[in-house]
Amino acid sequence: MFKTLTTTLLTCSLTILCTLQTLAQTTYCNPMDIDYKYNFEQLNENISYRSGADPVIINHKGEYFLFVTISGGYWHSKDMLNWKYLTANRWPFEDMCAPAAVSVRDTLFLFQSTFESRPILYSVAPEKGIWEFYNRWTPRLPKDIGPWDPALFHDPDTDKWYMYWGSSNVYPIFGSELDYSKRLAFKGDYKAMFWLNQYDHGWERFGPNHSDPFKPFTEGAWMTKHKGKYYLQYGAPGTEYNVYANGTYVGDDPLGPFTYAPYNPVSYKPGGFATGAGHGNTFQDNYGNYWNTGTTWIGLNWGMERRIVMYPAGFDKDGQMFANTRFGDFPHKMTTKTWTGKGDEQFTGWMLLSYKKPVTASSTMDTMAAAKITDENPRTFWAAKQNKPRESLTIDLGGEQEVKAVQVNYTDYKSNIFDNKPEKVYTQFKILTSKDGKKWESAADLSNEPKRDRPVAYIELAKPVKARYVRYEHIYVASPVLAVSEFRIFGNGFGKAPTTPKSFTAVRQKDARNVDLKWEKVPVATGYNVLWGIAPDKLYQTYQFWHDEPNAFELRALNVGVPYYFRIEAFNENGVSGMSEVVGIK
Repeated sequence: MFKTLTTTLLTCSLTILCTLQTLAQTTYCNPMDIDYKYNFEQLNENISYRSGADPVIINHKGEYFLFVTISGGYWHSKDMLNWKYLTANRWPFEDMCAPAAVSVRDTLFLFQSTFESRPILYSVAPEKGIWEFYNRWTPRLPKDIGPWDPALFHDPDTDKWYMYWGSSNVYPIFGSELDYSKRLAFKGDYKAMFWLNQYDHGWERFGPNHSDPFKPFTEGAWMTKHKGKYYLQYGAPGTEYNVYANGTYVGDDPLGPFTYAPYNPVSYKPGGFATGAGHGNTFQDNYGNYWNTGTTWIGLNWGMERRIVMYPAGFDKDGQMFANTRFGDFPHKMTTKTWTGKGDEQFTGWMLLSYKKPVTASSTMDTMAAAKITDENPRTFWAAKQNKPRESLTIDLGGEQEVKAVQVNYTDYKSNIFDNKPEKVYTQFKILTSKDGKKWESAADLSNEPKRDRPVAYIELAKPVKARYVRYEHIYVASPVLAVSEFRIFGNGFGKAPTTPKSFTAVRQKDARNVDLKWEKVPVATGYNVLWGIAPDKLYQTYQFWHDEPNAFELRALNVGVPYYFRIEAFNENGVSGMSEVVGIK
């Protein structure tokens, strides 16, 4: 009896400890820290990797539900920080690609991408995984049109229903009204909403940094109604590039006509670690704040290997839609109130401490060197000789810094995992810190938490730690090879922030979709943010550069016939400089 009581008390203590640690987490960091799933895409090439794309987050009765391409289920959260994976009593006969979801009154509706007859599901208890068939929806569409990448929209002011869809570099985004009296069958004909126009819209051009002449793709429709205007959003130009983004057309009616927004793209993150922000959705949290989700690119095992991101978003006083990707893959505070402006106050100010810092590893497989875990590139990685406990990575920050959070990004290298059994697929590790490299203290220990898979594990430390050395100590990962693409450390140094870059210029080319940017480097900078937009007070776009990259860049994302304005700032471990003067071009 005493042994049983002791075991019970120990279990309760660990549960309370884990609960307190969870409650203490107040920040998040992109890519999102969820248990991404191994999926059927890997069967095509017999390669094994975790992935997630095409996110839809729905606020349903004050709680949040996340649906992701081919994940075998979905996620539920009450705070947008802690996400619990759920499976359903009913699920399509094959897994869902690019699902659509909408909350209407007490019901959550769910529909998958399809070219054939598929049902719309509904649930009044999605937090319990209980779903029912709403209909046996049969599209009356020609071959190849879909509805692929669908979006369901309910207009609360008219009580009318609509569907939008499209995923193609041939066809446009389509739309149609649905007939609620006939279980959401088409009401009348569907029609084209708009096509891509890469000849006038620089950001819609295909390839890395919009450099490929291949015809671009549009996909990922989503509709948001704001102050009587209808914002029909879409992803372009292709998911497997750093410039994957979300744009919008605006209209006075759910089926248009729609006008191209001259400030596009809305959500754009071509630089930094988590690049790409396209094909997501826009939703409001419980405080009325808007968020924009998207797909960030990994592309190591296959071009469609991806992760999920979310950014503060909104509409300014003129109705311009925006998403804030400035420092978008650095830690941000989770919202607890209605924010002002464009959500800049959600940035914690915790800077990246680990960029290109020296690393030592307990062992190294072949040429997959430890230095690759600090290069801010998810497609390079370190691999240990063996996947065994106590393998380690140690980063020397070069001096004592205040460490506040870490992010561990795993790589699926030569993985042989083709299921998601929780007793097998989970991750565990420890984070240790030291001031001298000799005496080590524990900063985080995932073996004290319930087992779960965290291929993008973000750990906010319970309290800041002053340290020069930070160590990842391995415990368990399911893959046969222990591989880490990035071990990112966040906090603040004790030195000075960089000065504002000088001689910043922006010269528009004869091809008005392009502009040449140039600036003087700041010696103590880690990197730079170029901010731009269609007015001096609307600099909603950000392109991040590293200090060791060239200080001249051809930005190929502009819209023809639209004037632009630019500023630049520098950042390092200690903070962010002031902004340069605004530079305008016509």
